[in-house]
Amino acid sequence: MKQIVIINGPNLNLLGKREPGVYGSDSFESYYEHLREKYGSEVALRYYQSNHEGDLVDKLHEIGFTADGIVMNAAAYTHTSVAIADAVRAISTPVVEVHISNVYARESFRHKSYLAAHTKGIITGFGMQSYELAIQSFL
Repeated sequence: MKQIVIINGPNLNLLGKREPGVYGSDSFESYYEHLREKYGSEVALRYYQSNHEGDLVDKLHEIGFTADGIVMNAAAYTHTSVAIADAVRAISTPVVEVHISNVYARESFRHKSYLAAHTKGIITGFGMQSYELAIQSFL
């Protein structure tokens, strides 16, 4: 059974409450339960969220040599964190970068990803389904 870990960065703990016009009205926890039900027989799915850059780096180090795949929404850190990009580059587990909104239809500072060059791919703009598309890329 494949082990896939979803890692969410800052402010994504507020999904369902934060800017529903951009991010939707569902919490990530409810969507995660949907994913577990759908893929539970194929995938050992785990989830981690932190608002702290160093905690995200630590989690990548912890799982980055044992998991079969990482689905990562680094949120705002995508556009600012060399440390997270270096951690993604340093590990052997493939990472798919995901974004709920289409970052290219938003502010120009969101068009730059420090992670992208070190990932298997990027999925952006498909709402919460971006996570499912990333999981499917590992199956």
